[in-house]
Parts: sequence; C-alpha cells; structure tokens
Amino acid sequence: MAANRVRRMFVDSPTSVGARFRHRRWELFGDTFGDIENMRVLDLGGTVEAWLRAPVRPAHVTVVNLYEPGHSEDPSIRPLTGDACQAADALADAGFDADFDLVFSNSLIEHVGGHARRSEFAQQVRKLAPRHWVQTPYRYFPVEPHWLFPGMQFLPVAARVKVATHWPLVHTRPSSVDEARNEVLWTELVGITEMKEYFPGSTILQERMLGLTKSLIAVRS
Repeated sequence: MAANRVRRMFVDSPTSVGARFRHRRWELFGDTFGDIENMRVLDLGGTVEAWLRAPVRPAHVTVVNLYEPGHSEDPSIRPLTGDACQAADALADAGFDADFDLVFSNSLIEHVGGHARRSEFAQQVRKLAPRHWVQTPYRYFPVEPHWLFPGMQFLPVAARVKVATHWPLVHTRPSSVDEARNEVLWTELVGITEMKEYFPGSTILQERMLGLTKSLIAVRS
C-alpha cells in the first residue's frame, strides 16, 4: 500500500528520515556524555530492546516503563514495570539500587498526562541523577509526529480522534474509536517554554529539519 511505503520512507525503515535523525541524535548523545560507557543510566519510558539496538552502551541501564519494559538476559540492562512519574517509589518498592549518573528519556514526557504529571516526571528526572537527557517532539513542528498528520496537534479533540481512527499513515490502526480517543488524550506535545519550566538550568537543544525545530532535548551534562 502507498501509505505503508510513505511510513517506511519517513519513520519505519532503517533508511527512513526518522532513522537518520535518531542516528544523529545518538551521535550527539555520545558526544555530550563522552564517558557514557562508565555510567549507570536510568531510562524512563524506554525498553530493553531499544538499548540492545543502541549504538552506545552504558555500564548499566535500568529501564522503567509503565507497560512493557521488556525482558533482559543481559545483566547490564535491568527492566522494571513502573510509573516514570513515581520512579523513585517504583525503584524502592522493587528493591532496586537508585544510584544513577544520568536519567535518559525519549519521547515520553508528552504522554504522561498533563502539566501536573509532567511536573512530577521532571522532578523525578532532576531528583534521581545529576545529569539528564530528555527528548520530546516539538509542539510547533508542522507535522504531528505520532500520526504524521499536518497540524493535528492544533485540532479539536473530536477531529484528532477522527484522524487517529482513519488516517492511513497511522502506525497501528486503533481497534475502536474509544482506543483512538485514549491515544489522542494521552498525547500532548510541549514547547520550549514548558521545557524550560520543567528543567530550569538545563540547556534546551533544538533538533531541526528543513530549518524548522523538530524536537527538543533538555540536557544537563
């Protein structure tokens, strides 16, 4: 199908536009934290599989994900099912060591559920390690990145639900309107002002595409 080819070109294939951006982001991450191979990293919202594929490897990674952190047979990668906005409690309840050098998070803060929850998430990031790398898609990039629909983030909820239900470029078509509505309501992109509020004192990097800011990264190194 043409829609599948378009998705592969932009996000899904190893040679897609998105894959090239991710590769450049990993290079920037490695350059920013040159001693990453010696660090203990807490990944909020990631997966074991993502770290197994990553071109950089910290000394140890703990992955906290509310739904599917994955399974690891690698002793250097430890999964934990838990709420990233209450990560310290989840770690304590599981008896996990919470001594980290860096908190890492990729495309999670826009999904945690509103300003109050984003504030809680940011507090956990700042609390659990002296350094952090928190990436999120930029609200004002013309194309909404989860559904690849131009300007979707600015539409009323009902219109966004219709896009999520019917737009051919969705990654996985929802099984019902209720599921589409849930996905829409749990996705709220943020801008530079919000990121500065959540991570005061951090550097806010801007990834650009065709001269436009595509995503933001809050960095404390």
